[in-house]
Amino acid sequence: MEIKVTLNPAPKAKPADESKLGFGKLFTDHMFIMDWDKASGWHDARIVPFGNLSIHPASTVLHYGSEIFEGLKAYRNAEGGVQMFRPMENIRRMNRSAARMGLPALPEEDTLQALHELIKLEADWVPHGEGTSMYIRPFMIGDDEQLGVHGIGRAHFIIILSPSGSYYAGGMAPVKIMIEDEDVRAVRGGTGEAKCGGNYAASVRAGDRAEQKGYTQVLWLDGVERKYVEEVGAMNMMFKIAGKIVTPALNGSILPGITRKSILEMCAYLGLDAEERRISVDELIEAMENGTLEEAWGCGTAAVVSPVGALAYAGKEYTINNNEIGETTMRLYEELTGLQWGKKPDPFGWVYPVN
Repeated sequence: MEIKVTLNPAPKAKPADESKLGFGKLFTDHMFIMDWDKASGWHDARIVPFGNLSIHPASTVLHYGSEIFEGLKAYRNAEGGVQMFRPMENIRRMNRSAARMGLPALPEEDTLQALHELIKLEADWVPHGEGTSMYIRPFMIGDDEQLGVHGIGRAHFIIILSPSGSYYAGGMAPVKIMIEDEDVRAVRGGTGEAKCGGNYAASVRAGDRAEQKGYTQVLWLDGVERKYVEEVGAMNMMFKIAGKIVTPALNGSILPGITRKSILEMCAYLGLDAEERRISVDELIEAMENGTLEEAWGCGTAAVVSPVGALAYAGKEYTINNNEIGETTMRLYEELTGLQWGKKPDPFGWVYPVN
């Protein structure tokens, strides 16, 4: 794929203090854009100066939520180079989201090339500090300039980059999660397995209620029986019950996380007992009450692994592992981040070097 590059004539100064990067607040000098229409397919691939988008007020994305996105990272490795972690998995998941939302599929190798070329151009923006990274946000929007619910005739694929600080700048600590029993995030056959903006918008109200009660996020129950745990707002969930790692099975309403998949594959490599299955909230409560729930953690791109020290349900709070980080939780975090930052050898072929 030919990518036209227009350099930013007024590049920004790089941040001097990486401890103040935060998340998603600062953006690099350039972005990638590619257009699609029914007649021409994908065309006009270009890297241009970062800036605002201009879209028609009747644009499909504004009225009908025709939008999908991904999240992955570029890391500064031990030798000073830059690498990504399993980017093709994100590209393929984005295409599955596109299929569900009626958006056009991306050519896989061209999309990987776009990621590579943009990150290579912006390599100096990848921070060096411990735990820091470059967050990568590819997204696609429908952009038909007419009202009325209909199939997509025009779309744009865009990649923006944001240098981000360490998720655990103050050190890793267990979080408190509230099991949500009022709102429903997704149902099988809906859009729960797609990474689209509407899923996240639908989670905000419950998240606000949880925050007001002192909890970091909510753990969703299935939308049919309201009985089986599914995922946390921005992460998949895993539990260690009586020595076995278990995670809710993908059923069409749970996002198939790349970190989730990597942990399951790593467990097999390390000889850890892990399985995917339905997990009822009653089973969790019983395991918390009898002490067999040994550890719990969320997993996703931002945190990698986030230990859970307390779960609340039906007005009662249960403490997990004395509100301490579990041994398995920490081991998985160290194994995964060791690969991502190039501190450990990669026996899986998951690391993708950029330069």
